[in-house]
Amino acid sequence: MQAEIITIGDEILIGQILDTNSAYIAKALNKIGVSVYQITSVQDDKAHILKALKEAESNADVVIITGGLGPTKDDITKRTLAEYFQDTLVIDNAVLKHVEGIFAKYSSNPISQLNINQALVPSKASVLHNEYGTAPGMWMDHEGTVFVSLPGVPFEMKALIDTEVIPRIQKKFKCPFIMHKTYLTYGLGESALAERIEAWEDALPQFIKLAYLPNLGKVRLRLSAKGFNKEEIVAEMDKQEQLLMPQIKDIFMGIEGFEETVEEQIGKTLTLLGQTLATAESCTGGKIAEQITAHAGASEFFKGSVVSYATQAKIDVLKISEALIAEHHVVSAAVAEAMATHVLGMFNTDYAIATTGNAGPSKVTDTEEVGTVYIAIASKTGVYSEKFNLGNLRIKVVNKAVDKALEMLQKEILKNRS
Repeated sequence: MQAEIITIGDEILIGQILDTNSAYIAKALNKIGVSVYQITSVQDDKAHILKALKEAESNADVVIITGGLGPTKDDITKRTLAEYFQDTLVIDNAVLKHVEGIFAKYSSNPISQLNINQALVPSKASVLHNEYGTAPGMWMDHEGTVFVSLPGVPFEMKALIDTEVIPRIQKKFKCPFIMHKTYLTYGLGESALAERIEAWEDALPQFIKLAYLPNLGKVRLRLSAKGFNKEEIVAEMDKQEQLLMPQIKDIFMGIEGFEETVEEQIGKTLTLLGQTLATAESCTGGKIAEQITAHAGASEFFKGSVVSYATQAKIDVLKISEALIAEHHVVSAAVAEAMATHVLGMFNTDYAIATTGNAGPSKVTDTEEVGTVYIAIASKTGVYSEKFNLGNLRIKVVNKAVDKALEMLQKEILKNRS
């Protein structure tokens, strides 16, 4: 059971927008046991789209297309699909009524012919109702392959994938069961870890695959199993976990949900424990708080953040001693720990993260190189910090610092729970 994803739009190919749609669709398909054979991005060009459709039909059971369904002349997906299927476009009255309702409710302008044309669909297509926009989704069966066309607007596409496309695929096809488990390890490099667990990896059953996902200071081990016997898969995955754990117990940090980020796991744990968090950020500029609050429910555990980017803000807001800064410099373990301790008390939380560093491109102190970051974690029982050199590319330094801060916090929470 294989799928192919085609994204349509010059804006993707020139780098004007990121293709987040493909990642969302691939994850949704993976959860129901459908493998993605290929992801292709094509121009707003009829010949290019037709070529991609023909190739995808030879590769996959399901082809999912996003983009090119707007009201303007450069949105040509529907016309191209009609040509590919030797079909004609017809007005769908339900879609037209929906479009008219949106204009009546939200627009002071009269509905134009371009907007009315949003109700045009191939006559052989089953229409998928787009609750959040004017462009409908379309489902087409063609010589044994299912083609699904969806709007490119992410929140419209996601709603259609979740409520229409995935349920229809599950109903039409017998999908295998798929299971993932990801084990977080910290403090051992990928090659050293691979040597340690080589015999266990070599003995894995054929239907279980192991992937190494390395990042700064950590390696995630992802076990994936796929098949039609759910009970056998679950039992074998449990067995392999029992064989693996004694070999990684000294570096094991926890099990990561396939769909969960580190900050989501932290949020769930703190909420479960009734504990809270605050942050004091300098070089990361509020990105830790941004990642945490991007997820629903963050208000249950996250109390607030101080972005003390300038040195004076550290002094005025966080009450860091000028003498401490003069003695150790603003980019130092002492200042990071003082920031974490003060913000912990300011918000009266159980945990606090603090970051201070030099993301570049120029040096801010005489003692620390570009890429130097100090991260501190404070709790009711104390405070500690670590020093990192994260390279010389500014955006990379910031993003790595965010990741490392969240990893350190997760490790501290897990340590305190044990």
